[in-house]
Amino acid sequence: MRTHVILPEAMVKQIDDLVGPRKRSRFVEEAIRERLRKEKLLAAIKKTAGIFSAEDHPYWATPEKASKWVRKLREESNRNLEPSSNG
Repeated sequence: MRTHVILPEAMVKQIDDLVGPRKRSRFVEEAIRERLRKEKLLAAIKKTAGIFSAEDHPYWATPEKASKWVRKLREESNRNLEPSSNG
């Protein structure tokens, strides 16, 4: 789709110096795509901010508690991977 966008002359010159006038549209498209990705990510972060509370997840309250929790999960996982003695 074609659209009309007004940019400062100095900005267009910088783009042209960097990628050339024939690649200007692609450069602008990629810049907009990246900005949209960042804005969507920021919106998702804002939407989910505060979803976890310290009361609901006390094992994440400190780095030490989080490490202990991870070690426990790994130990449980390792036990589940061990061959059973019944077979």
